[in-house]
Amino acid sequence: MRKIGLGYQSIHACINDCALFWKENSRMQNCPVCNESRWVDNNTKGKKVAQKVLHYFPLTSRLRRRFSSRFIAKDMIWHNTGRSINGMMRHPVDGKAWQEFDNRYPNFAKEPRNVRLGLAADGFNPFGNMSQT
Repeated sequence: MRKIGLGYQSIHACINDCALFWKENSRMQNCPVCNESRWVDNNTKGKKVAQKVLHYFPLTSRLRRRFSSRFIAKDMIWHNTGRSINGMMRHPVDGKAWQEFDNRYPNFAKEPRNVRLGLAADGFNPFGNMSQT
């Protein structure tokens, strides 16, 4: 992923999803909640392998890059400028859920540069390390 300009940070996690070995927990060998070992094998000499790793993808730099191009920036605010005028739904911006969100969070909705994100990871496995899909 780094090779195509999509950097990320690897953060070790408890195998039971209790805690991250990050910030104040970064040097811990066992989970502060369930006491499970951080490592696959505690007795291994040399470099140890974490039982679970979270891959954190920071969004701020990616969004900044998109808005730095006037052509892409125009597409990034299309939800504000390209709404349907004939009542036909062509994009989620024309739907009731989008309108309800706008009504509930008017301060967020009034700024066209605010981005609404959706997550879809159907079978996407960029690191080839998922045991289940």
